[in-house]
Formats: sequence, C-alpha cells, structure tokens
Amino acid sequence: MQRLQLFLLILISLVCASNTLAKTEAHASTMWHDSDETNPDSIDHSPFDGFLKTYVVSNHPSGINRFRYADVTRRDAKILDHYIVTMASIDPRSYRKLEQKAYWLNLYNALTLQGLLKVYPVSTVDRDKISRKRRIRVAGRKLNAADIDEQILRPVWDDYKVVFGLSCASMGCPAIHARAFTADNANSLLKQYAREFISHPRGLTVTKNELRVSAVFAWYREQFGADDRHLLRLLTHYAEDAKALYLLGFSGDIQYAYDQRINAPETPWPL
Repeated sequence: MQRLQLFLLILISLVCASNTLAKTEAHASTMWHDSDETNPDSIDHSPFDGFLKTYVVSNHPSGINRFRYADVTRRDAKILDHYIVTMASIDPRSYRKLEQKAYWLNLYNALTLQGLLKVYPVSTVDRDKISRKRRIRVAGRKLNAADIDEQILRPVWDDYKVVFGLSCASMGCPAIHARAFTADNANSLLKQYAREFISHPRGLTVTKNELRVSAVFAWYREQFGADDRHLLRLLTHYAEDAKALYLLGFSGDIQYAYDQRINAPETPWPL
C-alpha cells in the first residue's frame, strides 16, 4: 500500500512538473509576439555591419562566402562582444516587427560567430552544440542562438525564408554575408539569400535520376511543406531554369546532404 501511495505521489509530481514546464515554454514563445508598431525608432546594427564587412569574404571562388576567423583582432572581437551586450540590453518588443526581425537575425549570427571565435581553430562545426552553448538575457529571458531560432524567429514570423538568414558557420549552412540585416533590407535580403543557397550545389543538385538537397530542408521540414511535393514546388520557385525543368518532372527519392566543415577561407570545395 505504501509503495502504491509513493508511486502515485511521484506520478502526480511528474505531471505537475510537466504542466509547469509546458506553461513556461508557451509563455516564453508567446511573449515575443508583442511589438510597438507606433515606434519609429531604429536599432543600430552598424557595429555588426562593420565587423561583417571586415571579415566576410564575399567573392570566394567556391561560391560560398567565407569568414576570416584567424584574422579577427582582439579589438574587433571586443566590438562583437559589445554589440551583443548592447543588443541584449534592448527589449525588442518595444520596436516594430520589422525591426525585431532584423534584430533577431543579427543576434543569432553574432552569437554564432562569437562562439566560433572562442574555440577557433576548428575544422568542423557542431551546429547543435554551438547554437546552445552561449546564453544571454533579453527582456528577462535567458536565450541562446537555438532559442532565437526555435522559440522566436520561426514561430513568430512563420516565414521559411528566415532559415536562409541563419548562418551556422559551416560550409553546408546558409552563407554568412558582409552586411547586417535592418528593417529596410531584411525581407529583400532573405529572398536573395534563399535564391543564392538553392542555386548553389550545396543547396540543390538535380539531374534526371538524382535529387540531392541540403539537410537544412530536412531540419526545418515543417517550414518547407508537409511533404516532398511541397518541397519540390518551393525549390522550383527559386531554382535556376535548368534545375527547375528537372524538378518539375522528378519523381524519385530525395537525398539529403550536409557539409559540417567550417566556412573558413582555406576550406576547399567540393569535398
């Protein structure tokens, strides 16, 4: 009898803890839906923009932008750190939605770069590990890059294109670019980055008998459509004409690939 009572007590405790956790997670997600559309102010991303312009290699012959981790000076690393601290001191909910979108995209990429700089030199990037390692506090909430992706950008905006603005610093991820997002450019840049990623072989390689796409489309499958038909339609929309023709008639299996090597200038392409 005592064992049964103990079991029931443990079971009730687990259920209560689970309900509390679910409520906490739900609040953590819904709180970021707030905005002040009457606020005309802009968030200053110029320090991050200058940092990116200094170290991103945009004309690499591989067609994949690179980042010069080895060349980042101590002074510029402190600029990045200060930018992140400044962003964390802002409550983005007091700004317009477009300002928030740029804010979160930049903060995700800044945290990723900061994390890589602390462990560089490395040859590969553990995407899950690097996105969950560093936490900051924004509006009273502790967040890491993974939280920004999973709890804020995707659920709040429900826009698959945000995926192409998140660079995890590997060769297989969407590229890092030499400019920061702003409220004015975020939507147009995301469209551009989606087209660039899908046009590159790491994003999409298609022939009459083979279709290989980035594993990014598997990780974020709920963003890109419920089934292969929806994914093919999206790829066709962004693909170059030659690839689009193959996609329209493709009926085989989709293969997923991912290159986890770091996007440093010396990393060769292809494998």
